[in-house]
Amino acid sequence: MHNELFSIGPVTIYGYGLMIAIGIFAAYFSTEYLAKKKKLDPDPVFNILIVGVLSGLLGAKLLYYITILKDIIANPKLLLQFSDGFVVYGGIIAGIAAAAIYCHIKKLPFLRYLDCAAPSIALAQAFGRIGCFLAGCCYGVEMDSPISITFTHSEFAPNNVPLFPSQLVSSAFDFLNFVLLAFLLGHNKKPGKIGAFYLIFYSIGRFIIEFFRGDMGRGSVGTLSTSQFISIFVALAGISMVIALIRPKQHRTAPEENK
Repeated sequence: MHNELFSIGPVTIYGYGLMIAIGIFAAYFSTEYLAKKKKLDPDPVFNILIVGVLSGLLGAKLLYYITILKDIIANPKLLLQFSDGFVVYGGIIAGIAAAAIYCHIKKLPFLRYLDCAAPSIALAQAFGRIGCFLAGCCYGVEMDSPISITFTHSEFAPNNVPLFPSQLVSSAFDFLNFVLLAFLLGHNKKPGKIGAFYLIFYSIGRFIIEFFRGDMGRGSVGTLSTSQFISIFVALAGISMVIALIRPKQHRTAPEENK
């Protein structure tokens, strides 16, 4: 696996960056298509995407800095390393929050747009994990099995050691999540439910895959990795959203006037 795919003159095309770009474009066109299917105005999709992506990148970077805070205190120059080091959950939380604020300002139905974006977020993540595979980051634990992969030119993963293909398994799960969420969207009548399902499905999958991740220098909370710890609360938030959405509204009857 090589992160440097090819060069055009002085410009080098990297697999990780290419997959991220493909994921963003795929997410945009997918969200726009789903918005049209749900009879939403597709015009705001581009701006929502830009707000979500930029805020997501910032959030992912900030959460990464938090996980390596001790290292930063010892070596502040780590703050200048912008090209690598991102935590997905920081991106999800910041991206969704920023999109919600934007929709509130523009008086757009946030939950309906979130439902259309949720499958697309999973789609973007699927391509992103392929980028991780090409770069060798987010690698799995050492495992000698028929499905193991061995890196030979990675700057991140240990080379010449059979590893669990955590990136490809994560990518497959994200593609499946995209298909499932898109299917559920077509049968959903409660705005916000698909966004909630995304939070639940992703957090469960992420919690499980963390047991097979080998790059455990990303911080921990007790016996759990940072991402597993966050997954618990994200799943609970998604479940709470579903319960709130399906719970029948209580209509209070006005008390009769005293006669």
